[in-house]
Amino acid sequence: MKEKLKAIQEEALSKISDVADLDNLYKIKVDILGKKGQLTEVLKGMKDVAPEDRPKVGQMVNDTRKTIEEKLETMKAQLEEKALNAKLAKEVIDVTLPANKNEIGHKHPNTLALEEMERIFTGMGYEVVEGPEIEFDYYNFEALNIPADHPAKDEQDTFYIDKNIVLRTQTSSVQARVMENTQPPIRIISPGRVFRSDAVDATHSPSFHQVEGLAIDKNINFADLKGTLADFAKELFGPETKIKFRPHHFPFTEPSAEMDVSCFKCGGKGCRFCKGEGWIEILGCGMVHPNVLKMSGIDPEKYQGFAFGVGLERIALLKYEIDDMRLLYENDARFLKQF
Repeated sequence: MKEKLKAIQEEALSKISDVADLDNLYKIKVDILGKKGQLTEVLKGMKDVAPEDRPKVGQMVNDTRKTIEEKLETMKAQLEEKALNAKLAKEVIDVTLPANKNEIGHKHPNTLALEEMERIFTGMGYEVVEGPEIEFDYYNFEALNIPADHPAKDEQDTFYIDKNIVLRTQTSSVQARVMENTQPPIRIISPGRVFRSDAVDATHSPSFHQVEGLAIDKNINFADLKGTLADFAKELFGPETKIKFRPHHFPFTEPSAEMDVSCFKCGGKGCRFCKGEGWIEILGCGMVHPNVLKMSGIDPEKYQGFAFGVGLERIALLKYEIDDMRLLYENDARFLKQF
């Protein structure tokens, strides 16, 4: 028995001395001192030892266990210290090195353009109002004088969720909601994201942003619309900016027009930026159609109004001289850092 215990002790001490990590040290401890370990098996054999020899053999087993446990504790302390030193070595900080530069975010070109437009119109007394991007067909079309058989409702242009719900194609739906629930005078702009089934290219996207404007009050006429948009253009593009209107058609306005501004790059002389025309189209506008007023519960005999719609991306492209709309959505840091 003595020789067996001595062999177990020598083998255990040798394995402990050669162990390289705490996991293997724990495994050695279980193999020797665990419930099915070598020393435990020796203790189970005590029943075969003569009664008069059991105290002596028991003491030998305890001495062996004590020696092995002391070696285990010593090695455990050494391995823990080694692991700690390795961890600290990886976490060493050289305080003489310059600190890492923080990457600070900034505003997107669309945000810059929108804030500028909101500043201009709130300065004129307009309120900023938002509405749902998932809209009822009624507010997106019918309340804006667009009947069921109108080409604008074709599925090639509109994303339908079901026959009554669409992804809004214009923020004019917000105007319909406001007119339905608010008595004139009304002066609002409604910025937001809109959706149309367009192929992606340098000037088109299936998801983009609009800013719609609406003013409803007594005795409003086209001259008020022209004056408002002239002030807007001069504030946005510079005091020398001129405007001109071209006849157009929109179902929800009558009369309707598209507005151009004189090229702020060449002053109207013609350049690459304005494609030699001297003018740049920026928005559509017109007097609110009487049918739209009626459907919203406003008496067209008593109140009149005008509306306009501006593509936010178009303003950003013009103002910051960006030649491809896709750059606004690609999140290329090299492009965005320029703003």
